[in-house]
Amino acid sequence: MSKKKTNSQANTAPAVTGKVYDFCSKKKMILTIAVCVVLALVAGIIIRGVHLAIEFKGGTLITYTYEGDIDTNAVESTLKSVIDTSVTIRTGESVDSGNKELTIAFTSNEGLTADRQFELTSALQTAFPDNNLELSDSNDVNPSTGREFLLKCLVAIIFAAIVIIIYIAIRFRNIGGWSAGVCSVLALCHDLVVAVAASILFGYEFNSNIVAVVLTILGYSINNTIVIYDRIRENRGIMPKASLNELINTGCTQSLTRSIRTSVTTIGTMLIVTIVVAVSGYNSLLSFSVPLVFGLLSGTYSSLFVAPVTWSWWKNREKASAK
Repeated sequence: MSKKKTNSQANTAPAVTGKVYDFCSKKKMILTIAVCVVLALVAGIIIRGVHLAIEFKGGTLITYTYEGDIDTNAVESTLKSVIDTSVTIRTGESVDSGNKELTIAFTSNEGLTADRQFELTSALQTAFPDNNLELSDSNDVNPSTGREFLLKCLVAIIFAAIVIIIYIAIRFRNIGGWSAGVCSVLALCHDLVVAVAASILFGYEFNSNIVAVVLTILGYSINNTIVIYDRIRENRGIMPKASLNELINTGCTQSLTRSIRTSVTTIGTMLIVTIVVAVSGYNSLLSFSVPLVFGLLSGTYSSLFVAPVTWSWWKNREKASAK
């Protein structure tokens, strides 16, 4: 009898030593914070407005090489005397040649004709004679191509979400996989809103870099969440009499140090990249690195708190309704 009792105690012993943090008891606070953050960011997006890049709405892209320093506000004023439309201007350096580049983007229904190109180039060269402006590249972007690309991106994201739910449902079927999968996707939506909102609030256009950020966060955040779910599943075998809340609290506590260390390393690396990019003048890459940093921060929070706690709330609601 004594031996059996010892074995039973071993099987139900906590999987961690020391304090187990009670994440589930804070579910109202955690979910309230998540909802308020999303609502605030969505409001910011609506107020600020989403500015689609040329590759999505169609228009014209012209690139010039130049020397010295150039005032982009003065460039914009010069261009508006020639074309009657909004203009986006970016400066940077060519990765291949190292030359300074001035990229001009504007919507254009009739496309870039040879006369219009000559008129723009002449106006800029006359206004900035000391910068040695030379035409490097020019092309028109078809808006239907951009819309098709955006649609394919949305389809890819929806398909990825469905696959994630199915994968988690199968892998974690012994601890309620379907609900766990849906909650992980809800946490991913939280992260994507944070990343897209950060991009828009910082004044970046919605371009292909943002799409790359979204896909990167999908992989990063779901990996963190699955690691925590794995802990919960393993603890089910170690603690068979434990409630789901106890399993979640134990699993999140076990994963806390690992998640923080991984996030510090990853986010620290992206911060260094952002600083180097900003100092080097490759400003076009900032629309990738800045929202990615915010998305990674959100992914750490949602993996540890939003996904498991939402899952706990879901299962407890099911249990209460079954009674």
